[in-house]
Amino acid sequence: MIKTVTQAALAVNEKLIIRKNSIKHGSSSKRLCIVTGIHGDELEGQYFAYLLGKHINEHLDCLDGTVEIYPALNPMGIDSITRGIPLFDLDMNRIFPGTKDGTMMETVCSAIIDDIAGADICIDVHSSNIYLRELPQIRISVPTAETLVPYAKMLNIDFIWVHESATVLESTLAHSLNMRGTKTLVVEMGVGMRITKEYCFQLFEGALNLMKNMGMWSGETKPVREPIVSMNGAVGFVNSNAAGIFVPTANFGDCVKKGDHIGDVLNPLTSRVEAEITAVCDGMIFTLREYPIVYGGSLLARILSDTPDEVIKKGGDQQ
Repeated sequence: MIKTVTQAALAVNEKLIIRKNSIKHGSSSKRLCIVTGIHGDELEGQYFAYLLGKHINEHLDCLDGTVEIYPALNPMGIDSITRGIPLFDLDMNRIFPGTKDGTMMETVCSAIIDDIAGADICIDVHSSNIYLRELPQIRISVPTAETLVPYAKMLNIDFIWVHESATVLESTLAHSLNMRGTKTLVVEMGVGMRITKEYCFQLFEGALNLMKNMGMWSGETKPVREPIVSMNGAVGFVNSNAAGIFVPTANFGDCVKKGDHIGDVLNPLTSRVEAEITAVCDGMIFTLREYPIVYGGSLLARILSDTPDEVIKKGGDQQ
């Protein structure tokens, strides 16, 4: 059933309307919420929402509980291919939990929080931006790790990145819901303005597995992968120290050794290699530059380090 979560008046007799698809069957009170489209340039969640809703509707007898799908929390952003909220120049994920007596977007965010709150689990699906491609991952703050990591392991993702709490802004949807007792997992995967179908299918299988473990799905599920869990910031950051075109020589998901050649920054005017980019630690490349134009300081890759408690930053070797 399509329901309106909240709406607000816009100019020229138009309305901002946030909708959800509520799919209910059976007698269980279990409720799973799927949220995506907070950022208008992140589209991976759109296809995932379609896959999950379609499959549940086709096998409704297997559902015992309620699945609520919120495919577009920022519909104006999606319509205009804009990360934030058009006209307002606001990042929607910096407004939560909102307030009932605030500005238009604050009241909208407050209504969204109230509507989702009380669910057993919420999955907040994001993509990367247009510059970087991310391996399917779940990001969790340290204070919520003990509660959330067991659920994250059910979602068929490649790894779980536990951040220090300072990296999880209090104004995000996930933080606001977690503080209200609604367990919320943040998924990051793919690249901005694109749909990576294999990642969406991967998360789709994970969502069914999670539902089975919650006791609200009796349908067929597939075995899920065991994710790597990164604690205490065991991540190496590779940044460019030259401007030019970044051409990787390593592939997304490769396991590399410290000092391995993973790419070059090229100068198309002089036909010179401005910088040779090397791995800053042993580990797996889970973020890789997608958009080739780079400047000094541009992030080129993140490497899941094999060494605990290690956070490393390094640019390429200048030539």
